[in-house]
Amino acid sequence: MNREPRRPALQLLSILVMAGVSTALWAAWLGWDQHRDIHPDGSTTGPYEAWQVIGLALTLLAAVCWAALRNHAVAAAAGTSAGLTIAAYCDWSDDSSGLFVVGVGLVMLGSLAGTTVVSTLITAATRHGRGAGV
Repeated sequence: MNREPRRPALQLLSILVMAGVSTALWAAWLGWDQHRDIHPDGSTTGPYEAWQVIGLALTLLAAVCWAALRNHAVAAAAGTSAGLTIAAYCDWSDDSSGLFVVGVGLVMLGSLAGTTVVSTLITAATRHGRGAGV
C-alpha cells in the first residue's frame, strides 16, 4: 500500500479538474433551461425538471466514484462541491431578492456532505479490498 503523501500541486490539479467537470455537468444538465412554467392556476415551477436534476446527480456520482477509485477522494469531494457552488452562484445570482445565497449555501453544504460520504465509502471499500488480497 502506497502511503506516500500526494504532492500539493497534484492535489490542487485534481481539485481543479473535478471543479471543472462538475461545473460543465451543471451547464450541460441545468444551464440551458432558464424559464419557469406557469400553470393555469398562476403557480410557477422550474426552471429545472426532475429528470435534469437526476441526470446531474447520476453523472456527478459517476465522476466522484471515478476520482475516489483513483485515490483522489479529497478532490472528488472538495472539487465537486466547489464546482457546483460556483455554477449555482453564476446561474442564480440574477435573483433580485438575494435569497439565491441561501440556495447556493445549501448546494455547497449538500454537495460537500454527499460527495464526502461517497468518497469515504469508496476509499474504505478499496482499502478493504486491497487488504483482503494480501
